[in-house]
Amino acid sequence: MQNDLVDRIYECSVVPEAWPAVLDDVAALANATGGLLFSAQKALNWTASESVSDVFASYVNDGWFGKCSRRVCLMSQDAPSFFVEHDFWSEDEIDADPVYRDFFRPRGLGWSAGTGLQVPTGDNIVFSVERAFADGPVDSASVARLNAIRPHLARSALVSARLQLKRAQGATEALTALQLPALLLKPSGEIAEASLLAQELGDHIVWAAHGHVRLADRQADRMLADALGAIGRDAADDVRSFPLRDADGIPAYVAHVIPVRRSAHDVFGDSFALLLLVPVASDRAPSATLMKSLFDLTPSEARVAQGIAGGATPEAIAAEGEVAISTVRTQLRRVLEKTGCARQADLAALLARIGATAPR
Repeated sequence: MQNDLVDRIYECSVVPEAWPAVLDDVAALANATGGLLFSAQKALNWTASESVSDVFASYVNDGWFGKCSRRVCLMSQDAPSFFVEHDFWSEDEIDADPVYRDFFRPRGLGWSAGTGLQVPTGDNIVFSVERAFADGPVDSASVARLNAIRPHLARSALVSARLQLKRAQGATEALTALQLPALLLKPSGEIAEASLLAQELGDHIVWAAHGHVRLADRQADRMLADALGAIGRDAADDVRSFPLRDADGIPAYVAHVIPVRRSAHDVFGDSFALLLLVPVASDRAPSATLMKSLFDLTPSEARVAQGIAGGATPEAIAAEGEVAISTVRTQLRRVLEKTGCARQADLAALLARIGATAPR
């Protein structure tokens, strides 16, 4: 069931008409009525489960979207997690909120779990699942189930947002519309097609013999090979988002490996995966950080990474989070693997570099 849902999530990346049914199944993980996806850059685009589509058409068209503070709270969070109402507000504050009191509750809704993505491309993405008011708040077990698939939702939604939730007619049109360095790869790593922006990245992409491609950052190149191999094995704990460093070791891009699944082949042909390179810092996104761009970090791993970036020791991180030091060490080991760092000092230097190089 889980692998099938993940495959269908990736299908949605270039087949936006598949999102409503997938959002239904995502909502079911939290015993919710339905789910929705909002993306905004210059314009607002959205899609939702059929069960809540009419409600959110009114939410957008009747001005409730602009009055609702929920998305502002979600976008302000650094942790890569779904959040619920009680993470932000007390019971009395929820009862007094006009959006909840006058819009959601009269329509039988009123509880949700949502997550926000602020991508360095300037795309702002929000997922939420909406639960009936009579069923009570979304519980922590449901949030954990949603967090387990969040990295896949994030990667797929990034592509969908770049395409403005529209289906491209073919690979060339899709790669052009992404407006990012992008390559379609076969299982062996051979290039099926590349965007013009990718072809201009000679400092980062090495065009090898027989149509193969390598990343100049050797650690990132190994992680790319591992990610492609994991897709073929349907590995559950694989890493598909990782930093791509320049010659000085400074992260310039985050590479996202996005499997091509199901009817996405109608757009991308017989390609195996899409490699999408998102700049870590640019004039368009001065507040972008590396950790926010690495979708595979769990909330606990992100907390450990933030602690290391701030100069805290694993012991101090464990004490602050009231968890065992062995747990923090396990989480730190996973952060090192996901960022391609060999040592804790390398991770601290990596995070310090992105902080120093991000435009103000």
